[in-house]
Amino acid sequence: MINKSFITNFLALVITLIGYLLPDPYHTPVLYTGLFALSGALTNAIAVHMLFEKVPFLYGSGVISQNFEAFKTSIKNLMMNEFFTPENMKRFLEQEEKTLDLEPVIEKTDFGPAFNALVKTIMESSFGGMLGMFGGEKALEALREPFETKMKSAVKEIAKSEGFQNNLNDTLSGSDLSFDLNKKIESAINARMDELNAQMVKEMVQKIIAQHLGWLVVWGGVFGGLIGLVSAVVVTST
Repeated sequence: MINKSFITNFLALVITLIGYLLPDPYHTPVLYTGLFALSGALTNAIAVHMLFEKVPFLYGSGVISQNFEAFKTSIKNLMMNEFFTPENMKRFLEQEEKTLDLEPVIEKTDFGPAFNALVKTIMESSFGGMLGMFGGEKALEALREPFETKMKSAVKEIAKSEGFQNNLNDTLSGSDLSFDLNKKIESAINARMDELNAQMVKEMVQKIIAQHLGWLVVWGGVFGGLIGLVSAVVVTST
């Protein structure tokens, strides 16, 4: 995202400077194109930054960190409703003694609900209004596949982590596995989820989607430049 954002804003600034120095009849069209492109790209770059970081005096910034509890809950619900169903647990316990290999189940799991929850969080924030100018929820749809791929990888790491496996083994050892097993596993997941703070959730989401949101900066510069060029043509023709 940083490379896309920097390159787009740098090119827009260069076009603006060139337009400022060029004589007529190229002065106005090139200058307007550069100024509008810089305005669109810079505005979107700030908006993407505000999605992850809290900016003083800017209401609505830091929406991911502010809603990290909802994101943690969606991960927990996903794991309980998809991974640790009674059917899956019966099959796991027949094949495994202590360490549960969840990777095959995770690979087949639909992470669509987690992505939908993230999109809803973004659209209900102040960022949603700005995103509406670029197609609203449809603009985020291109992020679905990379989000689900990286989310699978993140959940696999959680399931394989020593802390998670230890919590799970401690919960299962010496207990009657046929009695309230899902509640015991839910306690292990809750223990792991409690370790995630706002900063960790922000970094997780940022790692998954930030580089793709960089395209908002690119297209902001492109469409801004086109609008500037059309504006220059209208101004010079009147």
